[in-house]
Amino acid sequence: MTFALPKLPYEKDALEPHISASTLDFHYGKHHNAYVVNLNKLVVDTPYNDAKLEDVIKDTHGKDELVGIFNNAAQIWNHTFYWHCMAPNGGGKPGDGLLGRIESAFGSFDEFKEEFKQAALTQFGSGWAWLVAHKGELKIVKTANAGVPFTDGMTPLLTCDVWEHAYYLDYQNKRPDYVDTFLNHLVNWEFVEENLNKA
Repeated sequence: MTFALPKLPYEKDALEPHISASTLDFHYGKHHNAYVVNLNKLVVDTPYNDAKLEDVIKDTHGKDELVGIFNNAAQIWNHTFYWHCMAPNGGGKPGDGLLGRIESAFGSFDEFKEEFKQAALTQFGSGWAWLVAHKGELKIVKTANAGVPFTDGMTPLLTCDVWEHAYYLDYQNKRPDYVDTFLNHLVNWEFVEENLNKA
């Protein structure tokens, strides 16, 4: 297989009680894996068979005839990034350097959390809420379906998956509770800082 399902950065029960092992069984083991299986089928006998995932996403973005390849490739990338955005014993506040950047961009850490939460809650249907770096500034954006910010020149720093399969087993239709839990108990701020340092 050209593309493989990346390993989770922790055990499936490591995010409990906030995200259950059952959710990861479905979300990672079935949904994420399905994107990998589908993409491998779609790229057979195409130039994308030996390409890097990011290059596949950039090259197929906005091309109607390649939307299937884009959707599956982007969802592999988004999910892999999302898993790393969370950590056991995550949440809280970031280190002083990143905290200062967030406070400068959004006014305060609480205002950042509120703006990020609103992006996650107002993304109609399926999609993603993101903290990104763009031209030296921190911004919050949202993307629908498989959208990923780097196709618009932005560097992803943090994402929250708001497709229903990300939270329905644990939170049913209570997306606000899931997003609050993500921000307060799950965010891997060290990973976010690493991404910012590379931006």
